[in-house]
Amino acid sequence: MARIELSQLAHSYQSAPREPADYALQPFDLVWEDGGAYALLGPSGCGKTTLLNIISGLVRPSQGRVLFDGRDVTALSPQQRNIAQVFQFPVIYDTMTVYDNLAFPLRNRGVPADAVRRRVGEVAEILELTRELPRRASGLTADAKQKISLGRGLVRSDVAAILFDEPLTVIDPHLKWSLRRKLKQIHRELKLTLVYVTHDQVEALTFADKVVVMSQGRVVQAGTAEQLFERPEHTFVGHFIGAPGMNFRPARVVDDAQGPPTLTVGGEPVVPAPATVPIERLAAAPALKLGIRPEYLALVEPGTPGAVRARRVRVQHLGVSRMLTAAIGDTLVRARLPLDVAIGESPYLGVVNAHTCYYADEELLR
Repeated sequence: MARIELSQLAHSYQSAPREPADYALQPFDLVWEDGGAYALLGPSGCGKTTLLNIISGLVRPSQGRVLFDGRDVTALSPQQRNIAQVFQFPVIYDTMTVYDNLAFPLRNRGVPADAVRRRVGEVAEILELTRELPRRASGLTADAKQKISLGRGLVRSDVAAILFDEPLTVIDPHLKWSLRRKLKQIHRELKLTLVYVTHDQVEALTFADKVVVMSQGRVVQAGTAEQLFERPEHTFVGHFIGAPGMNFRPARVVDDAQGPPTLTVGGEPVVPAPATVPIERLAAAPALKLGIRPEYLALVEPGTPGAVRARRVRVQHLGVSRMLTAAIGDTLVRARLPLDVAIGESPYLGVVNAHTCYYADEELLR
């Protein structure tokens, strides 16, 4: 396995890029440690697959370097980088048996027959393909074929990294959970460096030790599931992570001749409360926004520090909880609430607490 370092990496599909919009990948630095499980997460067209293909050697970056264990591999082919890649759709030989499909990458490198048999047996057992080994691949279901494709990537124990490009796209939804669990087990047992591309936040957050969130060719934030959820470094991350995403509402600090400055959200004053960012910094911040997750937006009593008055718009029953949509001034927020909480017509919501984030020009104020 390898430690992968991306140094001032950027890429454009244009021959003479002149401005940021001309780049599929904006310049960035990133390090993935040996043996880690990583995910590239973002909407379609954000640059995930371009980045994956640069790491594998299928695409050469316009600028910057790719290093494996400190060795510059930017100009090397995928074969020279010793990379395995699993694509969105199964890449297998339908006329071969499952065993021969799994054995092919090893036989192609002259691995002795006994070692091939042993390794194929190990991978088949992990993927629950042992009973299918004698069968011809053409007669299998789409999810079984994708398991074979995964196995072809996993069968070589000497690869620098295994790259997955949305490998569960063709899998039935009820089987995705099982295969995600299987990939986690594989990573735990084999200690491989895995990089997983997806637009599905559940796949990314349940699979990876560290998630790289991308938007419009930019690496917006790299962190653990907890970091992305608790402290999104950009409003895009807050919107993209979570179901529903973070509440973001315009905020202002208003000077009060009779007392200290007052924070307002949606034009409504917030009952004074200790803020995670000093009020002076909030007052000076351009395009200030307050961000809070629906999970942390609770009903409180009037006068509670951090409270603001709201107006109930609608309540949705979600089985184990209820989703309140409320208006604060002329803006809407959502709060995930317990079933046993009474919701009045003019509830007070605790918008300022330990989980509240503040943003200036869409970036987190630390």
